[in-house]
Amino acid sequence: MAMTMTQKILAAHAHLAEVKPGQLILADLDGVLGNDITTPVAIKEFEKAGFDHVFDREKVNIVLDHFVPNKDIKAAQQSKACRDFCHKHSVKNFFDVGQMGIEHALLPEQGLVTAGDCVIGADSHTCTYGALGAFSTGVGSTDMAAGMATGKAWFKVPEAIKVVLKGKLSPYVSGKDVILHLIGEIGVDGALYRSLEFTGEGVQSLSMDDRLCICNMAIEAGAKNGIFPVDSLTLSYLEGRSQRPWKIYEADEDASYIQTITLDLSLLEPTVSYPHLPENTHLAKEGESISIDQVVIGSCTNGRLEDMQAAFEILKGKKVKEGLRVIIIPATMQIYKECLVRGYIEAFIDAGCVVSTPTCGPCLGGYMGILAENERCVSTTNRNFVGRMGHTSSEVYLASPYTAAASALTGHITDPRKV
Repeated sequence: MAMTMTQKILAAHAHLAEVKPGQLILADLDGVLGNDITTPVAIKEFEKAGFDHVFDREKVNIVLDHFVPNKDIKAAQQSKACRDFCHKHSVKNFFDVGQMGIEHALLPEQGLVTAGDCVIGADSHTCTYGALGAFSTGVGSTDMAAGMATGKAWFKVPEAIKVVLKGKLSPYVSGKDVILHLIGEIGVDGALYRSLEFTGEGVQSLSMDDRLCICNMAIEAGAKNGIFPVDSLTLSYLEGRSQRPWKIYEADEDASYIQTITLDLSLLEPTVSYPHLPENTHLAKEGESISIDQVVIGSCTNGRLEDMQAAFEILKGKKVKEGLRVIIIPATMQIYKECLVRGYIEAFIDAGCVVSTPTCGPCLGGYMGILAENERCVSTTNRNFVGRMGHTSSEVYLASPYTAAASALTGHITDPRKV
């Protein structure tokens, strides 16, 4: 039977010659991920079930990133529970203050996920790692607990949607615009429990940061996972970084897809998702009448080095709109250091921005940028649900780092090609 890329990875990890959509399988895991919010719940389930050891101390990854450095006593208690668990079970890949980063930027950077892997994480944006040619998906804390103990997880094999990419992105258009456009086209449930498999000659023009961003938001279309083919760019990224050998899987030419979507990258423009769903997309040039109070550039979606570079290109030597709050968050300490070396941090501060240590804080309305009543924010994060970043009457507009930085200069939604 012909299989898609995702189906081949799942079959291999279930020790089966083939799998088909809808089939229930028990698969071996190459990695289990948790953060400071989801891990304490998983720990309770782990201990309640009577487990006394993790299946592999090098394949359990715990990253403190949502409320770290801790914002209050509850956050401190959650982090302490993670520290105690990781110390007790000698978990190797534990990332605390000083070493932490936003989990979905940190694991690829550290080589903890590689091509051909099967990975689960107690965070919905675990689908990010499909950019590396891995199957990765978000799960609940109970599944995380079982995964930590057994190294296995149950899956229903997903159907697949093929997304054929043509052409090349224009200046000031990025991977964020690609995925926002796609979600706008198919809707937030357009890929429900399906695999979004990206292919076509346009793939080669996308950077690794673009691909990570695109896969990160696959869940915003309801997808089980997003995945890119492994090409020379992927291998260049993995070389010298991956902590274990990788394996390349390719979809069969006659693999079955429930739908095929073709996107011409050269036709895409800077795109913004208006409240309160990522599918509510509009062109950035249409938003000049929408004034804003805050800009956030960062997150597991757009806190990588290319995102910082995009913000720098727009903001260098300029000043943000008076009265506007602009928060920039490099996604890992390594990215933060590189921004210092390149002069990005100084330029951001001179422009009137605040620069934070890596944290998910504002994305989920946790801290470091909570919105008040009726305030509006242009953000490079991944969700704009009601109350996502603060007060239920506040509004979040999702955009690329280019568009967010341009909007920071004008005080309203702005096409980056106009500044």
